[in-house]
Amino acid sequence: MSKVILEVNELTTKYITRFREDIYAVDHVSLKVEDGKSIGIAGESGCGKSTLALSLMGYYFPPLHYSSGEIIVDGRNITGMNPDNVRKTILGNEISYIPQAAMNALNPTQKVIRFIEDVIQAHNPRVTRQEIYELARERFELLGLPADVLQKYSVELSGGMKQRTVIATSVILSPKVLIADEPSSALDVTSQKMVIKMILDLMEKGIIKSLIFITHELPLLYNVTDDIMVMYAGQIVERGSADEVVFDPIHPYSKALMGSIIVPEAGLRDVKLTAIPGTPPNLKNPPAGCRFAARCKFAMPECQAISVNLRDTGGGRTYRCIIPEEDLRKAYENES
Repeated sequence: MSKVILEVNELTTKYITRFREDIYAVDHVSLKVEDGKSIGIAGESGCGKSTLALSLMGYYFPPLHYSSGEIIVDGRNITGMNPDNVRKTILGNEISYIPQAAMNALNPTQKVIRFIEDVIQAHNPRVTRQEIYELARERFELLGLPADVLQKYSVELSGGMKQRTVIATSVILSPKVLIADEPSSALDVTSQKMVIKMILDLMEKGIIKSLIFITHELPLLYNVTDDIMVMYAGQIVERGSADEVVFDPIHPYSKALMGSIIVPEAGLRDVKLTAIPGTPPNLKNPPAGCRFAARCKFAMPECQAISVNLRDTGGGRTYRCIIPEEDLRKAYENES
């Protein structure tokens, strides 16, 4: 069995509004990331994916606050650790993050190399500028980026080049886990392909050990990750291998999510395209039972009242629903 690099146990984080309301955007989420493995997290906008990504780094800025649970990085529990220690010893070295809208993450008044210097010197103040340049040049060339990018301002780079530059900068310290939050969004198809290839190259070349890839495009994860977790209203509703979740989803939300996206993969091209009715619940006052019940065509009256934990179907496959797996599959067959 591979070594577990990142282990998350019942993590709960919340936003506190200016009216002192608690909004639990991440609700008792558990996961394990093994050395050399990649996990995808999928779900529609507002389901808590990005909040989970921020929470996993153990570094919180109001209005986001830690509530409960554990985050164990390479055997060390970082929950409750001094924020300055987290920034200096965990972020960048152990866990690194590619934010949404990464194209806007570069300072337009600084050359790329100055930005990289800030990142490296925050962890190692003694390193020289020449040493930083040599490391950055070697890393950029290894990832297929020309060294002259280091001497440019962000305004001189195309959207795709900005994205790849941010990715290269994010992994300059060779973190054990890279969290990529929708890194291919807002890019044209060609740039998306280049960004995806670059991230996969990071693992193949050993620059990063493990990957958490976040997107609202569930089929995209089939080509990028080993396992997929589907998230809805702050909770994980299904987890399985990429093949299982994409081609044979169990949870009604996973099934509906796959049916709402046009995909080119063989075996899914003839799936009838359908919309998911309604909207996600308000997490200021989430329903007592299943959070997807109000939008689920298979929901029963008790779904609204009975909360259910993840059910284990064996082999690491889990889903959150009171309806037995065999009954759900019969319902899907009858529907088709």
